[in-house]
Amino acid sequence: MDKFGKLHGIAAPMPLVNIDTDMIIPKVFLKTIKRSGLGVNLFDEMRYDRQGNEIPDFVLNKPQYRDAQILVAGDNFGCGSSREHAPWAIADFGIKCVISTSFADIFYNNCFKNGILPIVMPQDVVDVLMADAEKGSNARMTVDLENQVVTTSEGQEFPFEVDAFKKHCLLEGLDDIGLTMANVEDIDAYEAKMSQERPWI
Repeated sequence: MDKFGKLHGIAAPMPLVNIDTDMIIPKVFLKTIKRSGLGVNLFDEMRYDRQGNEIPDFVLNKPQYRDAQILVAGDNFGCGSSREHAPWAIADFGIKCVISTSFADIFYNNCFKNGILPIVMPQDVVDVLMADAEKGSNARMTVDLENQVVTTSEGQEFPFEVDAFKKHCLLEGLDDIGLTMANVEDIDAYEAKMSQERPWI
C-alpha cells in the first residue's frame, strides 16, 4: 500500500446523500478478488447508460473531474452491504480521499485498509468544500494528513480528526499484511523457538 503524503489535487463534488456500496460498485462486478481493474466500473450505473456510453452530466465524466483525487460527498457515504470492492474501485479510479459528514462504519474502516483517507466534517464545512469543488479543475484542494488540515483553493483551512493508529498506518503505507510483516523478525524468532520446544506441532 502506498504511503499517504500531502495530497494536492482536484476535488469532485457529489452532493448525493446515502450513496451506498451498490451505487459505488454494483454487485455484478463482485466476481473478482483483484483490487485492480474496478476503477472503470466505479459508480457504473450513474456513469454509463444501458448501451455502455458515458453519461455526460455525471460528475466524473466531465473533463474537469476525470483526474479527481478527492471526493466531496453527501451524508452517510458508503452505507449498504459491507463489500470491500467499494474502496477497491474508488482507489483504482485514483481517488485517495473522501470527505463527508458521515460514513458507514464498515466502509470507513475499509478505506483505511486500502489507502483511502475518509474525513468526517461538519455540514457547514462540507458545504464550503462542496462549493470549492464545484469550481472545477482550477480549484485544487490540499489534504495534509500529518497536520490534519484540509485547505481550499482559496486558502481556507479546516482541521479534521482522525484516529492516531489509522493515521500512522496511512502515513506509513501499512495495511493489515504490512502491519504483520513489520514484526516478521519477532514472528520468525517465535516460530524457531516453538519448533525446538514443540517439534511435534
